[in-house]
Amino acid sequence: MMSVRNHASRNETDVAIIGGGLVGMSLAYGLLRQGKRVTVFDEGDQALRASRGNFGLVWIQGKGDTCPEYARLSRLSARLWPELAANLQQDTGIDIELQQRGGLYVCLDQQSLQQRADMLAKMQQDADGDYPFEVLNAEQARAKEPALGPDIAGATWSPMDGHLNPLLLFRALHQAFELHGGNLVNGQPVQQIQPRQQGGFDIILDGHRLQAGKVILAAGLGNKALAPQLGLYAPVEPNRGQVLITERLKPFISYPTGHVRQTGEGTVQLGDSKEDVGLDTGTTAEELGKIAARAIRMYPVLEKVRLIRSWGALRVMTPDGYPIYQQSAQYPGAFVVTCHSGVTLGAVHAGPLVDWLLGKDTNISLEAFSADRFPL
Repeated sequence: MMSVRNHASRNETDVAIIGGGLVGMSLAYGLLRQGKRVTVFDEGDQALRASRGNFGLVWIQGKGDTCPEYARLSRLSARLWPELAANLQQDTGIDIELQQRGGLYVCLDQQSLQQRADMLAKMQQDADGDYPFEVLNAEQARAKEPALGPDIAGATWSPMDGHLNPLLLFRALHQAFELHGGNLVNGQPVQQIQPRQQGGFDIILDGHRLQAGKVILAAGLGNKALAPQLGLYAPVEPNRGQVLITERLKPFISYPTGHVRQTGEGTVQLGDSKEDVGLDTGTTAEELGKIAARAIRMYPVLEKVRLIRSWGALRVMTPDGYPIYQQSAQYPGAFVVTCHSGVTLGAVHAGPLVDWLLGKDTNISLEAFSADRFPL
């Protein structure tokens, strides 16, 4: 059933956002804080919901190794996250459990450690030194994180990394959206978006029509089908990641890694599989076994711990893994915003990217993220 909440006018809005996940809601929150009327069209619980299945990392280390512009954008978002977390807590009272004390990327063999060290050194060079990291041997890594096991070769460390509770973030964004007067149309996919001759757009679903000054496609994998209606291109494909959750444990992991993190409630989250399986959000014993075995090699204490649940979720991936941020040349005022880093880039989406969407001056460069880089 479609529901419509909080409409001062059910027929007009300054900005329509298609997609109510972390990307869409971060944009909506930033737009509302700039005084815009915002309507979010959310498909509802039948959607694939990448936002409810992610790992919760604010992760900078290694991101953008072949795209300095993406690395720069990720670092900017990490710096902006404390302000966004504080604003959300002030608005809603929800602590999203943001911690930015740094992160470790644990390597199980010397070759991978050396390859990672070389990659980060190149990224540091591309960033003119604005990219702090350390390469730790096994002894140094265990000195920083005593629970690491004897099989590790070492780790790379960066003070830029952190993590948060993605479900609390999702809740806080939706609650703040409502408190700031946002309009939510929930429970049904958008069927059609029609540019209007006099400017603006008509959003059409199940006989309901709403006029919008601007429209932003933030529908994740749904952007692929919606983009051509607006002269845009969004070649996104699903990539599955599987996740395991343990029982609650006393704190023993101080820093998140790319594969293991301990949540604020004490559970340990294990993951980081990458599978091209179409739209299958299921789990497999084989892949979950690999995830568990790797985690135990990193943290042997996990061997005796009970696992309580698992899930699969689909990343939204472009061919090169980097975002698409683009305005339609054919229909100005229509934008596509898509990425697989809805948590890490959330603070940029709520801040500088909103300025770009509104045509304001911004210090971020987005030319590298046009879909024109992909062949049709």
